[in-house]
Amino acid sequence: MKKIKYLVIILLIIGICTGCESWERTKKSWDSEFGGLNRIVNVYSYDGKLIATYEGNIDLETNEEKVLFDLNGKRYVYYNALVEVIEK
Repeated sequence: MKKIKYLVIILLIIGICTGCESWERTKKSWDSEFGGLNRIVNVYSYDGKLIATYEGNIDLETNEEKVLFDLNGKRYVYYNALVEVIEK
């Protein structure tokens, strides 16, 4: 338990020392990873037509081939689509 406390303290010190904006981005990434963020996700075809829109607490997993996320107990996976993510 002490190791975890020390790790958190060290990460806080590093975050403060590296600048506020950098720390805010890191914190935002952690928030996203552990519970998702309140977002709007728009999925478009390559010709620009809107395929679907999702809204809620969404944590995205992306790579070059797909976008994956869970929302309301359902998993959504889009291959070869353009995805716009807007944080609310």
